[in-house]
Amino acid sequence: MSKSKGNVVAPQSVMKDLGADVLRLWVASTDYRGEMSVSNEILSRTSDGYRRLRNTARFLLANLNDFDPAQHLVATQDLLALDRWIMDRASLLQDEVIAHYDAYQFQQIYQKVHNFCAIDLSSFYLDVSKDRQYTAKTGGLARRSTQTALYHVLEALVRWLAPIISYTADEIWSYMPGKRSQSVFLETWYKDLVALDDNSVMNRNFWQQIMAVRSAVSKELEKSRAKGEIGSSLNAEVELYCNDSYFELLNCLDKELHFIFITSNALLYADEFAPSDTVQTELEGIKLKVLVSENVKCVRCWHQRYDVGEHADHPELCGRCVENVDGDGEQRRYA
Repeated sequence: MSKSKGNVVAPQSVMKDLGADVLRLWVASTDYRGEMSVSNEILSRTSDGYRRLRNTARFLLANLNDFDPAQHLVATQDLLALDRWIMDRASLLQDEVIAHYDAYQFQQIYQKVHNFCAIDLSSFYLDVSKDRQYTAKTGGLARRSTQTALYHVLEALVRWLAPIISYTADEIWSYMPGKRSQSVFLETWYKDLVALDDNSVMNRNFWQQIMAVRSAVSKELEKSRAKGEIGSSLNAEVELYCNDSYFELLNCLDKELHFIFITSNALLYADEFAPSDTVQTELEGIKLKVLVSENVKCVRCWHQRYDVGEHADHPELCGRCVENVDGDGEQRRYA
């Protein structure tokens, strides 16, 4: 910037229009080892990144509205497998964040935390776990497990953000559940994140492969949506024809596989039984068929299930929702 060229961007103007935290985030996201470029366009992109971080925190807070950690926290060994995984991802990231802070590598912190919010959380974990949050029994294990994971992730996330977007972090802190100190700036790094055991069946590599399969299936579902064959993915059922390796991998999720794809059903077959009209996915070893579900839509969970209408007291609900409304709550182990 040069006064003589008249291209100065006044910090006071940026703070007035976008807020001080956007200005702070721009500084953190820029490599200070070289020339630092700034313009309205760059600040606008930074503002988009800021909203991603802020909106992720808002979503986590919204889904912890009725959660009291003193009463509802689920022990780590009792958490569902997917919830264990997101805590492991947060644990790994926290180690990297701390190392980057020690080395003053603020740009790396912003990029990695932003990717965590956009990819690991929004595009995968939160997308899959919404079903449990919104349809599982309020006080049941399935819902409290995901709330426990969200609570641990938020406790870590707010600390990662505090040195950079300080005002926002302190505001997040003031709305978080449970007893806590007056300010996030009186805290240290979060210590209750638990890493996955590499020797477990559903370890980091397992979930990495699951994410790859989900991405491949989602692309085929999107093609069916573009053709007008389905509306939402819950209008569909998928049949997967897999080689031995993928069959063993996906079979670990048993009847909960369709929750990963957000379809009304998912059936698994060996590839030798694949009919001629299957589609080869981007993953060698997996073919699939997307079918339009012929079942009735449950008005509560929106899944199209064979047992909608079988319960006299709740003629518009599926069996799973009846169990969540009147019973002890559905049993979930993985997703």
